[in-house]
Amino acid sequence: MAIEKVNIAEKLNQINDLWNPRIAGELNGQHVKLTKMNGAFVWHKHDDEDEMFLVIKGNFTMELRDKSIEVKPGEFIIIPKGIEHRPVSTGEVEMMLFEPATTLNTGNVKNELTRENLERI
Repeated sequence: MAIEKVNIAEKLNQINDLWNPRIAGELNGQHVKLTKMNGAFVWHKHDDEDEMFLVIKGNFTMELRDKSIEVKPGEFIIIPKGIEHRPVSTGEVEMMLFEPATTLNTGNVKNELTRENLERI
């Protein structure tokens, strides 16, 4: 395996769509994913996986059933397994996700936003 650095901005510039995470790295059974979002995602949960959302550019609100938390550039939020959540933004957001390789982006919901086979960038 070749050891190389990853330029996050360059990788994000390769993404021209929304809600379609790409794998930018992998370690210890975890994927480092990059994605862009705008608007509201689907309410969902992950029964077996925690997720971490790190904002690179823009900001979004993580809606939980009992509260909403705003996440800004340079901040991250961890959603524990089993917790229903929905990311929502009013503008384009660039983010990095850290989650187990088994994590399906829509969790317990399968719809048009579900991405089962992720592209590597």
